[in-house]
Amino acid sequence: TCLSPCGDVFMSPRRLVKSAVEKQIDIIAVCDHNSAENVEYAMRAARELPIVVLPGMEICTREEIHFIAFFEKLESVLELQDIVYLNLKGENDPETFGMQVVANEDDEVLSFNNKLLIGAVDLSINKLVDIVHQLGGIAIASHIDRESYNVIGQLGFIPDDLNFDALEISKVMPMDKARAKYHVYAKYPFIQNSDAHSLETIGECTTDYYLASPSFKELVLALSNKEGRKTGKI
Repeated sequence: TCLSPCGDVFMSPRRLVKSAVEKQIDIIAVCDHNSAENVEYAMRAARELPIVVLPGMEICTREEIHFIAFFEKLESVLELQDIVYLNLKGENDPETFGMQVVANEDDEVLSFNNKLLIGAVDLSINKLVDIVHQLGGIAIASHIDRESYNVIGQLGFIPDDLNFDALEISKVMPMDKARAKYHVYAKYPFIQNSDAHSLETIGECTTDYYLASPSFKELVLALSNKEGRKTGKI
């Protein structure tokens, strides 16, 4: 949303939810950088609409690895936010990195976040993934095919003890090429998201899921390929 320093100022919770509905997306996750202050307002904006908003966050670790955390409950991501804020140093420079706007479900500006959300949290990738799982969330490695800010780019490989729940392929790489290139990681489900930073790019890339309903619990089943739930073209 507009809370992330790299997010377009027009990416308010209300506008992004409305755009996702217009593009017939059933379930989205709001994942600002190192913060979740706009998640509640996106969830409120979706209350009367045919869409589910999952609370989430994209975290930058000490190693400068990006990964996504999804949760079932707002309280869980806010607990994660408390931990992230305690280990996030620096202050934002709006002229350099952009404004970090907290906006409610009615598009009203509530405040400006002054933390250096573009920075790295002073905790390791292993520690943060463990924290996400302890809070009942799932952890997905972000855009593993990009040159920077991903686990393979920073470490050279994905350690066996990292316990990711899925790997994200960016929208610039076709999935068949990704499966061929990263075949050594075939034990993980591969997904794609629009990773939208502007209203126009919402839904540019999506993943189809076989679910009984659009919910966090069903998503977990699909990523685990359990009870007939799975990812793939519908």
